[in-house]
Amino acid sequence: MDGYTYYGVALMRRPSPELARGIVTHIPRAAVDPVLAARQYTIYQEALASAGWRVCEVEAAPGHPDSVFVEDTVVVCGDLAVLTRPGAEARRGEVEGVEPVVRALGLRVARIEAPATLDGGDVLQVGSTVYVGVGGRTNTEGAAQLEKLLKPLGREVERVGMGAALHLKSAVTALPDGSLVGLPDLVEADALPPVRRVAEEPGAHVLPLGGRDVMVSAAARETIHQLTADRWRVLPVDISQFERLEACVTCLSVLIPDQGAGA
Repeated sequence: MDGYTYYGVALMRRPSPELARGIVTHIPRAAVDPVLAARQYTIYQEALASAGWRVCEVEAAPGHPDSVFVEDTVVVCGDLAVLTRPGAEARRGEVEGVEPVVRALGLRVARIEAPATLDGGDVLQVGSTVYVGVGGRTNTEGAAQLEKLLKPLGREVERVGMGAALHLKSAVTALPDGSLVGLPDLVEADALPPVRRVAEEPGAHVLPLGGRDVMVSAAARETIHQLTADRWRVLPVDISQFERLEACVTCLSVLIPDQGAGA
């Protein structure tokens, strides 16, 4: 065992037919091809399966164009699933369909309550430390409620001020060994350990899949080259249609390791 191998269930949700109407905040709106998006979603699923994950699809959320970005609806830590309260009011209806799925998986369930807001994309778990991006979709009360829920699990929450990024994991993510990569200028990086700067924006987003497997956007060519040179096994996926809605590889799934898995 290499010290960070794990497998389990990958929660996903099929793209809405209304995907092209998804929220765009920091980039110009671009046309989205729903047929190509559906194909890219399937390929993403296949990549997860190839790395040993069992895909479990959450029920569709009609009327919610952004619902494919299931990461924002729930934060899973150990045996606890924290249902979020997204910062964008239009997305709050996406959470309801996630609850029965995580309960069926045997997880305990807690919920972020008003006036707090919390998006899963703002929560970066690195070992026993949980970094929470505050000031964008997630507010200070959301971070405080999450901290209270995770403290009994032995997790320490650190707040990171947001800059010109939609979510914390739009700017910074972690490799399986816990080292950070990304674009530190987009957040208040003083709250973080050293961040290895990547050559291009899509390279800021890595999704650890267990062992030395990491998923990265196919658009991050230089980052893929560097990670491969560092002996990570890189699974590139084309998510161009989702990137037009400010999404990245972490947004499309919630990975729930089997209880007791890993070293």
